Amino acid sequence: MKVAAQDILKESEKTLGLIAKHDPLTEEERAWLTDKTATYYAEHVNPGILEYRKSVSTDYISVEWADGDNSFTDINGKKYLDLLGGYGIFNVGHRHPKVVDAVSHQLKRQALHSQELLEPFRAILAKLVRDITPGDLQFSFFGNSGAEAVEGAMKIAMLHTGRKSFVAAVSGFHGKTLGALSATAKAKFRQPFLPILPDCYHAPYGDADYIESILKSADEVGNDIAGVILEPIQGEGGINVPPDDYFPRVRELCDRYGALLIADEVQTGMGRTGKMFCVDHWGVVPDIMCLGKALGGGVMPIGAFVSNKTVWEQLFPEPWLHSTTFGGNPLACVAAIANIHVLLDEKLPERAEKMGGEMIAKLRALRRRFPKLCLDIRGKGLMIGMEFPTDAIGYEISKALFDRGVLVAGTLFNAKTIRIEPPLTITSQEITQAIEAIEKVFKEVNAKHFETRRTPVRKATA
Repeated sequence: MKVAAQDILKESEKTLGLIAKHDPLTEEERAWLTDKTATYYAEHVNPGILEYRKSVSTDYISVEWADGDNSFTDINGKKYLDLLGGYGIFNVGHRHPKVVDAVSHQLKRQALHSQELLEPFRAILAKLVRDITPGDLQFSFFGNSGAEAVEGAMKIAMLHTGRKSFVAAVSGFHGKTLGALSATAKAKFRQPFLPILPDCYHAPYGDADYIESILKSADEVGNDIAGVILEPIQGEGGINVPPDDYFPRVRELCDRYGALLIADEVQTGMGRTGKMFCVDHWGVVPDIMCLGKALGGGVMPIGAFVSNKTVWEQLFPEPWLHSTTFGGNPLACVAAIANIHVLLDEKLPERAEKMGGEMIAKLRALRRRFPKLCLDIRGKGLMIGMEFPTDAIGYEISKALFDRGVLVAGTLFNAKTIRIEPPLTITSQEITQAIEAIEKVFKEVNAKHFETRRTPVRKATA
């Protein structure tokens, strides 16, 4: 043992005491926890994360501590308006009481399950997912994350079609596990692990003609495509919104060439874009849909892939071809059930459309005032991107907003596009607060980089 058992017991006991504490932490406790967090990140998690934090925050050792409604506080009590939403997990807000209550009640009864008997809440959740998803999607498999959902979707597409190849999109992101990474289109993430799945082709996003050329060519040479996997709006790629005819055309192409259409709704789903699912904007029914992030109500991790009976029949004879230890556990399932209830009961997809329209309009008004600084505002609902000329300026904007208590972030592909994905429960007052902070930051950064400084003219002396 690297450390004496007594020392391990002492540190773990102190930590458990802080977790259980209801009163505010003392100054000494805050200092101890902050120091341990920074030290252990550097020595046992990854020092690169600390270096990243330095690029987006003056106080880079900011320790997150407690949630508010659409906000959170750090260990020193500083409050942050959450415009990031945990990269899209807090759709129903932070710690929605109905979701927390469902998990708390289930925790008193049973946390995990034996996995041998039938689990009731998995069954009920699968039925509810059938009810809210479009078209003939009927069967669900629950895992722990969006990447797991993509892995399962790719496996069942291969199983159903007997094919092994996929088409994805340039700037697409589907996860970093090996199968999902084959579809993800970021060289930095892919190259250290090549070769991964063979014959995964990438088409420019929004270009259905290019996808058609891949499908046609593959069909002619016998290298058939099992599925086309796309995000309805690209998240990590920069909040890229496709033309309105893109998904309907890809749907028709998949039907024509016998490929399955896989919609990755991990980030766009659960009301984020103003519809329950983003494909609903175009009336498209995919063969397989991937869910994650917000499915667990911002309280529990859960992902899912969902398909129709024709595709799912491949798993009927041998249901253990794809399985998981923790996926579909009772705590995660009751959180997702509560999440669906809240989304419908509080009409949060409709709210996302309304509040997103309000926020996009105000951001575009700012962009018109600072055209050299802010190159574009785009998105649907409350999935919004602000684009700047360079990564460095994007980091500068993020850092200045963080210092003012507003949390945003770039995407995994670049920092020049800052994403805005607040809880769908954000209020008009909070939008005004955010816009005022963004306006102040825009003025400062614009003056620094784009306003011409006039050199004083000296008067001639006699």
